[in-house]
Amino acid sequence: MTSPVGNRRRQRSTRLVVAASMLVVSALAVVGTALTGSWLLVTVAALAAVVLGAAATKITHSELLDSREEAARDRAQQAKAYARLTEVRTTENVEFAADMTGKLARRDATVARLEKRLGDAAAELADARRELGEVRDQASTTQRENEGLTRRLGDAEERASQAVVRVAELEAELDVVTSELNSARTAAANWRKGKTA
Repeated sequence: MTSPVGNRRRQRSTRLVVAASMLVVSALAVVGTALTGSWLLVTVAALAAVVLGAAATKITHSELLDSREEAARDRAQQAKAYARLTEVRTTENVEFAADMTGKLARRDATVARLEKRLGDAAAELADARRELGEVRDQASTTQRENEGLTRRLGDAEERASQAVVRVAELEAELDVVTSELNSARTAAANWRKGKTA
């Protein structure tokens, strides 16, 4: 695109050189004939100078119009290029916003799902702890409830195992629950050994 602009500029400068040359030639013709002293030659030279001046004015005027047209064309092309660029950027922004909205929605759904699972596991853990406490209290009360306590202890251990499996994916509270469950199992095993011995 640089070469056509360069060619136009050379052409325009040539036009202006021609117009200026015409003015110089007409001025020299008038001065030269004025020195001869012939009114006829001066009049012809003056008429030629007027015609050449008019032609130079027309050339300069057409050069000015062409340069204005070219400037307007360049501005129109720039405006179209900026409009296309703005359209592309707007499309990219819309796609980016949609992508980020989707990612945020997926993350929110994941967080909500994990929070629900955490709440369920915490409730199960609380139930398991409560039942473990009940089983410990009942195990120490009487020998006659041995069969019922054994059955309830098995249920409590099964629920505690399920709670441990579910809570294993969650937070650091797992370590505390696991240690409590292990101590409860050890106590139950010791109690069984004490019963069988």
